[in-house]
Amino acid sequence: MKKVRVLIVDDSSTMRGLIATALTKDPEIEVVGQAEDPIQARQAIKVLNPDVVTLDVEMPNMNGLEFLEKIMRLRPMPVIMVSTLTGRGADETIQALEIGAIDCIEKPRPGNEHSFEELPFKVKIAMSARVRALKGDAQSREAARAHATTQDYVSDGRLVAIGASTGGVEALSELLSSFPENCPPTVITQHMPPAFTRSFAARLDRLCAPKVQEATDGAKLAPGHVYLAPGGSEHLEVTADRRCRLRPGDRVNGHCPSVEVMFESVARSCKANAVGVILTGMGKDGAVGLLSMRKAGARTFGQSEASCIVYGMPKAAFDLGAVEKQLPLDKLGAAIISETSKNKTH
Repeated sequence: MKKVRVLIVDDSSTMRGLIATALTKDPEIEVVGQAEDPIQARQAIKVLNPDVVTLDVEMPNMNGLEFLEKIMRLRPMPVIMVSTLTGRGADETIQALEIGAIDCIEKPRPGNEHSFEELPFKVKIAMSARVRALKGDAQSREAARAHATTQDYVSDGRLVAIGASTGGVEALSELLSSFPENCPPTVITQHMPPAFTRSFAARLDRLCAPKVQEATDGAKLAPGHVYLAPGGSEHLEVTADRRCRLRPGDRVNGHCPSVEVMFESVARSCKANAVGVILTGMGKDGAVGLLSMRKAGARTFGQSEASCIVYGMPKAAFDLGAVEKQLPLDKLGAAIISETSKNKTH
């Protein structure tokens, strides 16, 4: 069996050693090279032709974001960002995922010394992911989002529930940028380490017309607001009186927060008064819950295979009969808004 060939890029020799140790524990992975800055990395990519690159966010000579932009524009390939938990590190990691990095992982820290245990799994997922070339620069992409047209929209009162995992940062950024300021109340569970969800919510809030925030326990779900499940040890649920509930619990389908738990709560609390959406991601989290929503009368959408970074969660839901309609990512936002419009015509 062909091994996944990995290049490690990090300015710290200690960190390069920790990453290499974590990866070489998996017999299906081979570390083919290491580089301490983007200049070395650029040459190593040409010579070694790795399958996957792990990339430090903050480095000398050229930061990780600049280098990632060059990779995704000139030689698109799977990249996993390795980040600290600092505010700046988290913000830049979110930007990296928008640019096209497949996933991110935290550097070990007190209280999370074993963070690299997931790295081999993430590398193998990245190897099978669909990578796209980057078009335009960061400023032009943000300008396009900032000037997204919002329609004369009046919500019919339904709730929107969205689940995503690998590739979800990029997908959610595009999807929510098409939502009008007075969008339907929307809840999201995106698989992401705890330190990054706050930065992700803040970034979405800057990029999109609606108000985007991390969900808090007891928050009333209101039109024009989007609530993102905090990463960590609590599941996001929706109560019968349309509030967020953060409930401590074990992992479901390997995740906490879990898309499954959120969708099941929406099926119970909202029944037909909801729309469910499942986006790119590895695994099957959310498939059964989306089926429960559909059986309760909710409309359900799934992201199409061709537009997914990883067609795992949407495929599992589609195969189960949970997805009523599959659409490419660039059509999903308009479909959700059309479906929840008080003035829609069928």
